[in-house]
Amino acid sequence: MKIQSYKDLIVWQRSIQLVEEIYNLTKNFPKCEEFALSSQMKRAAISIPSNIAEGYRRKNLKEYLQFLHISIASASELETQLIISHKIYSNINYLAADSLLNEVIKMLSVMIKNLQISKR
Repeated sequence: MKIQSYKDLIVWQRSIQLVEEIYNLTKNFPKCEEFALSSQMKRAAISIPSNIAEGYRRKNLKEYLQFLHISIASASELETQLIISHKIYSNINYLAADSLLNEVIKMLSVMIKNLQISKR
Protein backbone atom coordinates (compact mmCIF):
# COMPACT_ATOMS: atom_id res chain seq x y z
CA MET A 1 0.00 0.00 0.00
CA LYS A 2 1.32 3.42 -0.95
CA ILE A 3 1.41 6.03 1.79
CA GLN A 4 -0.65 9.00 0.62
CA SER A 5 -1.04 10.80 3.94
CA TYR A 6 0.43 10.77 7.43
CA LYS A 7 -2.89 9.16 8.41
CA ASP A 8 -1.76 6.04 6.52
CA LEU A 9 1.31 5.68 8.76
CA ILE A 10 0.83 2.92 11.33
CA VAL A 11 2.97 4.85 13.81
CA TRP A 12 0.61 7.83 13.53
CA GLN A 13 -2.42 5.55 13.98
CA ARG A 14 -0.91 3.88 17.05
CA SER A 15 0.04 7.24 18.53
CA ILE A 16 -3.58 8.39 18.16
CA GLN A 17 -4.62 5.24 20.05
CA LEU A 18 -2.01 6.16 22.67
CA VAL A 19 -3.57 9.62 23.09
CA GLU A 20 -6.96 8.00 23.64
CA GLU A 21 -5.45 5.59 26.15
CA ILE A 22 -3.73 8.40 28.06
CA TYR A 23 -7.02 10.30 28.27
CA ASN A 24 -8.75 7.18 29.58
CA LEU A 25 -5.93 6.47 32.02
CA THR A 26 -5.80 9.97 33.48
CA LYS A 27 -9.55 9.84 34.19
CA ASN A 28 -8.52 7.56 37.07
CA PHE A 29 -6.21 10.17 38.60
CA PRO A 30 -7.41 12.22 41.56
CA LYS A 31 -8.96 15.62 40.84
CA CYS A 32 -5.84 17.35 42.19
CA GLU A 33 -3.87 16.05 39.20
CA GLU A 34 -6.16 17.64 36.60
CA PHE A 35 -3.82 20.58 35.97
CA ALA A 36 -0.61 18.82 36.93
CA LEU A 37 0.59 15.36 35.92
CA SER A 38 -2.60 14.55 34.00
CA SER A 39 -2.32 17.69 31.89
CA GLN A 40 1.39 17.13 31.23
CA MET A 41 0.77 13.55 30.11
CA LYS A 42 -2.02 14.58 27.74
CA ARG A 43 0.13 17.32 26.17
CA ALA A 44 3.10 14.96 25.70
CA ALA A 45 0.85 12.28 24.18
CA ILE A 46 -0.83 14.75 21.81
CA SER A 47 2.57 16.02 20.71
CA ILE A 48 3.56 12.61 19.32
CA PRO A 49 1.05 12.28 16.44
CA SER A 50 0.98 16.05 15.95
CA ASN A 51 4.70 16.18 15.18
CA ILE A 52 4.51 13.11 12.96
CA ALA A 53 1.78 14.86 10.94
CA GLU A 54 3.54 18.22 10.81
CA GLY A 55 6.83 16.68 9.75
CA TYR A 56 5.14 14.61 7.06
CA ARG A 57 3.53 17.70 5.56
CA ARG A 58 6.85 19.54 5.39
CA LYS A 59 7.82 17.41 2.36
CA ASN A 60 11.48 17.95 3.18
CA LEU A 61 13.40 14.98 4.57
CA LYS A 62 15.60 17.03 6.90
CA GLU A 63 12.59 18.77 8.46
CA TYR A 64 10.61 15.53 8.56
CA LEU A 65 13.40 13.90 10.54
CA GLN A 66 13.54 16.89 12.86
CA PHE A 67 9.82 16.53 13.65
CA LEU A 68 10.15 12.77 14.12
CA HIS A 69 12.93 13.46 16.63
CA ILE A 70 10.61 15.89 18.44
CA SER A 71 7.92 13.20 18.40
CA ILE A 72 10.20 10.57 19.95
CA ALA A 73 11.36 13.14 22.52
CA SER A 74 7.71 13.69 23.48
CA ALA A 75 7.32 9.91 23.74
CA SER A 76 10.28 9.83 26.14
CA GLU A 77 8.71 12.64 28.14
CA LEU A 78 5.47 10.64 28.35
CA GLU A 79 7.44 7.53 29.30
CA THR A 80 8.94 9.41 32.25
CA GLN A 81 5.54 10.73 33.29
CA LEU A 82 4.12 7.21 33.17
CA ILE A 83 6.95 5.99 35.40
CA ILE A 84 6.17 8.77 37.89
CA SER A 85 2.44 8.06 37.83
CA HIS A 86 3.11 4.32 38.31
CA LYS A 87 4.95 5.16 41.51
CA ILE A 88 2.33 7.57 42.81
CA TYR A 89 -0.84 5.77 41.66
CA SER A 90 0.10 2.10 41.66
CA ASN A 91 -3.53 0.97 41.81
CA ILE A 92 -4.16 2.00 38.17
CA ASN A 93 -3.69 -0.40 35.25
CA TYR A 94 -0.98 1.01 32.95
CA LEU A 95 -0.55 -2.05 30.73
CA ALA A 96 -2.28 -0.70 27.60
CA ALA A 97 -0.57 2.70 27.79
CA ASP A 98 2.86 1.16 28.41
CA SER A 99 2.41 -1.30 25.56
CA LEU A 100 1.26 1.32 23.05
CA LEU A 101 4.00 3.72 24.08
CA ASN A 102 6.70 1.06 23.69
CA GLU A 103 5.33 0.17 20.26
CA VAL A 104 5.29 3.82 19.16
CA ILE A 105 8.84 4.42 20.41
CA LYS A 106 10.12 1.34 18.55
CA MET A 107 8.31 2.33 15.37
CA LEU A 108 9.61 5.89 15.51
CA SER A 109 13.15 4.66 16.14
CA VAL A 110 13.05 2.36 13.12
CA MET A 111 11.44 5.03 10.98
CA ILE A 112 14.10 7.60 11.90
CA LYS A 113 16.90 5.10 11.30
CA ASN A 114 15.52 4.10 7.88
CA LEU A 115 14.98 7.71 6.80
CA GLN A 116 18.51 8.66 7.89
CA ILE A 117 19.90 5.76 5.82
CA SER A 118 17.89 6.83 2.77
CA LYS A 119 19.14 10.40 3.26
CA ARG A 120 22.74 9.35 2.62
